[in-house]
Amino acid sequence: MSAWQLVAVGLVMLFGLFGVLVPGIPGPPIVWAGVLWWAMTERTGAAWTVLIAATALLLLNQALKWLLPARSLRDAGAPYRTLFLAGTAGIVGFFVVPVLGGPLGAVGGLYVLERIRLGSHGDAWASTRTVMRVIGLSVLVELFACLLVVGAWAGVVIAG
Repeated sequence: MSAWQLVAVGLVMLFGLFGVLVPGIPGPPIVWAGVLWWAMTERTGAAWTVLIAATALLLLNQALKWLLPARSLRDAGAPYRTLFLAGTAGIVGFFVVPVLGGPLGAVGGLYVLERIRLGSHGDAWASTRTVMRVIGLSVLVELFACLLVVGAWAGVVIAG
């Protein structure tokens, strides 16, 4: 696979990661489609293994999302922009501190943005807890699954 194709696959997967955070964009199917494209072009044992593992993980992710209680984002009180930026901090955190940086970046980013918006530690902490209770677990589960798939793909690509 050429370098340009790898960049294109990476951009598709990045779009899928942001799709987890943006309502209306199906993030996990886009990430899976990127892995499928790469595996169909690469045709190695490692590529097929990543595709099979990604399929299993993303199907498990969907089952877990259906089991989690559905709650309204309007109950949280934080603006969509804050939630989007906190999710972006989670994506960056995942690559800065592998695996653990994802949830830490998302929650930390949410707190910092709420602290800036609300002004006090107490209000920001209360808002962060409310957001995490309302939608945080569902989004974090989906984002973490997609990040694991992208991380596995990147690891296989870097390993050669």
